[in-house]
Amino acid sequence: MMDPTLKNTILKRLQRDIGNMSPALQTVAKYLIDNPADFGLDPIRTTAEKSGVSTYSLVRLADQLGFDSYDDLRAPFRVALVSGTDGIEKPRWIEDLRSTGETGQQQADSALNALAAVQQSLAGLPTAKLEKVVDTLLAADTVYITAMRASFSMAYYFQYVGSMVLPSLQLIPRNMNSAVDELNNAHAGDVLIAVTIMPYSRETIDACEFAQAKGVKLILISDSEVVSPDLHPEAVLVAQTRSTHHFASFTGITAILETLLALLLERGGKAAQERVRSYEDLRARHNAYWVAPKNS
Repeated sequence: MMDPTLKNTILKRLQRDIGNMSPALQTVAKYLIDNPADFGLDPIRTTAEKSGVSTYSLVRLADQLGFDSYDDLRAPFRVALVSGTDGIEKPRWIEDLRSTGETGQQQADSALNALAAVQQSLAGLPTAKLEKVVDTLLAADTVYITAMRASFSMAYYFQYVGSMVLPSLQLIPRNMNSAVDELNNAHAGDVLIAVTIMPYSRETIDACEFAQAKGVKLILISDSEVVSPDLHPEAVLVAQTRSTHHFASFTGITAILETLLALLLERGGKAAQERVRSYEDLRARHNAYWVAPKNS
């Protein structure tokens, strides 16, 4: 009987060794890490086409990992598919949408995709990893968070709420600077959170490499365990980003950020609660100013 942990053992080894592989094998390894289900299902030619390498490179990876053949490498992933849990349960209201016409069918597909993204993203978050991330952030002198393009909205939201627990939390870049410029004074007691998904922003990768060189701890929130072989983060929080449209879905990333914020607010204790209360009082006074009648 095959060892049920073999798939995860292979993935961990690939994550550990990918930086020492040839460019072709790095491409194969990253594809396997990001698409373990497809790897278990597809024949070798389909996997070669999807990953953009030759079938020879796939056979070479199997050999380098100590397997007698490509099929032997793929076998643990096929077994994991058979023994894994079923897909997300379809709520009745989603099925009802499909009966309302073409728009309802599209809405149902999008809704089901969003539910699956949340479930798959949160299911892949070990408690020990989250605890490590929270401890790292709370112990930091300064926490920076950076992102580009659509991912920037995720970073902005996290900084807006998270600063109530982490007053030193800074969103970079600011004022049309580059993230690298704003990390110039960062040091080994700081942490950089980077939010990035395919295609990974060159500016974000540069900021991560620069921070890493300065001894800053790195935490990635991404769609893959391997964003770049040159990055060695403290932790990677991986989200499912598939969508029913052309662009990536951020539903899974939002769910991860919400979980992280909830833990930070809980661990922030009395000081965090007082900052939240102060903010709520300020907002209440501001709203009262606009709602209450003004005396001339």
